[in-house]
Amino acid sequence: MNIVLLSGSSVGSKTRTAMTYLNQALMNQDDTHHINFIDLKELELVFSDGRNYLDYNGDTLYLTQTLMNADVIFIGFPIFQASIPGTLKNVFDLLPVNAFKDKIVSILATAGSPKHYLIPETQLKPILGYMKAHIMQTYVFIEERDFSNNEIVNDDILFRIDDLVSSTLRTSKAYAQVLKEEEDQYDF
Repeated sequence: MNIVLLSGSSVGSKTRTAMTYLNQALMNQDDTHHINFIDLKELELVFSDGRNYLDYNGDTLYLTQTLMNADVIFIGFPIFQASIPGTLKNVFDLLPVNAFKDKIVSILATAGSPKHYLIPETQLKPILGYMKAHIMQTYVFIEERDFSNNEIVNDDILFRIDDLVSSTLRTSKAYAQVLKEEEDQYDF
């Protein structure tokens, strides 16, 4: 299975920390998957200008192709000003509308306040749905108080990350089986 972990911000450290825990949970549960860990902080992306994603080059082409080739995508993002980061929105703008068709997408959000727990529901899930993703209904929401010294200190958060990984992998395996059964119906 081809899995992408996308840390969706060019600033801050908490989302990267949480995604590192998620990456470890993936490897602990099944280390046979091909995992790409992408941190937008480490890439030089151009702003979307409406071109086909294959017409870009450098980090932008690498990112879009990696996402398009994924079976499963975990998107981690911080909540700034009660919204998703502009860098993450740019990633979606770089991709075609059907970019996430037949992909299972899970969400992990970090925020400084519990007041923003619905941002994934109201802002990210509609974008992912429009782009044809199969979105895991539950997501992990992590507050400022759950971190200390670049570590997650709340055991419940660690449990929820493990559970998100398990349920996402389980859903992906079931969905792959359904797709295979549909494909096997054809003689060519």
